[in-house]
Amino acid sequence: MNSFKTYGLMLALLLLFVWIGNLIAGQAGMMWAFFLACAMNFVSYWFSDKIVLSLYKARELSQNEAGGLYPLVANISQAAAMPMPKIYMIESMSPNAFATGRDPAHSAVAVTRGIVDLLDNRELSGVIAHELSHIKNRDTLISMLAATIAGAVFMLSRMASWAMMFGGRNDGENRGNGIVMLVVMILAPVAASIIQLAISRAREYGADESAARISGDPLALAGALRKLTDASKRIPFAANPVTAHFFIVNPLKADKVLSFFSTHPPIEERIKRLENLAGMKL
Repeated sequence: MNSFKTYGLMLALLLLFVWIGNLIAGQAGMMWAFFLACAMNFVSYWFSDKIVLSLYKARELSQNEAGGLYPLVANISQAAAMPMPKIYMIESMSPNAFATGRDPAHSAVAVTRGIVDLLDNRELSGVIAHELSHIKNRDTLISMLAATIAGAVFMLSRMASWAMMFGGRNDGENRGNGIVMLVVMILAPVAASIIQLAISRAREYGADESAARISGDPLALAGALRKLTDASKRIPFAANPVTAHFFIVNPLKADKVLSFFSTHPPIEERIKRLENLAGMKL
C-alpha cells in the first residue's frame, strides 16, 4: 500500500510540474516542462549518490579503515540478501546516517562520527538495517527523484511570477491572468512540499518495518531512534534542507508548530510501531 501511495504521489508531482508549464506557456510550456522533468530525473538517477555524498564531504572507508563497522554492515547485508554497499564517513559529531544509490548494486551507506560513538553494536545494526531497507525498497532513488521534481516546481513558480510581471500568455484563454499566476506562485511550492513530505514519511515507516524484519530486533532500532533524537537536539547537524529527508532522524531543528512540515514522521509514532512489531513473530 505504501508503494502504491508513493508512486501516486510521484505522479501527482509530475502532473503539477507539467500543469504549471502549461499555465505559463501553453502546450509548448507543457512539453518543455515534461522534457525538463525527464532530463532532471535522468541526472538524479545516475548522479544523485555522488552529489549527496560530496555535499557532506563524505569519505569512503576501506575495509581496514571501517574497523568493526565493516563486518556489522556485511552481516546486515547478508541478512537482507543484498550486495555489500560502500561505507562512507562524515566527520560530524552530530549522530545521524543516510543511504544513497539508485539500486542495491550501486549503493552506499554514510554514517557520522557521532552515531558510531553514540550507539552500541546492537543499536547501530538496527540503524544500518533501516538504511539498507531504503536501498532495497528503492527509497533512495524515489526520494531523490521527488526532491528533484519538487525543486523544479519551485523554479517554475518563480517563472510564473516573472510571467505575471510581464503579462503572461495572451492567447485569449485568460490562463496567464495575474490572479491565477499569483495563486500558482504561492500555492504550487506549498503543494509540492506537502507531496514530497508525504512520500518521505511513507518511506520511513516502511524502512522501519523492513529493518525490524531484517534484524529480527525491532527494539534495537527503537532504542537507537530515542538516542539519536535526544543527541541531535544537543548537537545539530548543518544539513541542506533539500536532502534532510535522507537522514534516519530529522537533522533540522523544527518547531512543534511546524511538525506537519517535517520531512520525518513523529519519532514517538515510529517507536510505537516498532514496539508493536516486537510483540509479533517476525
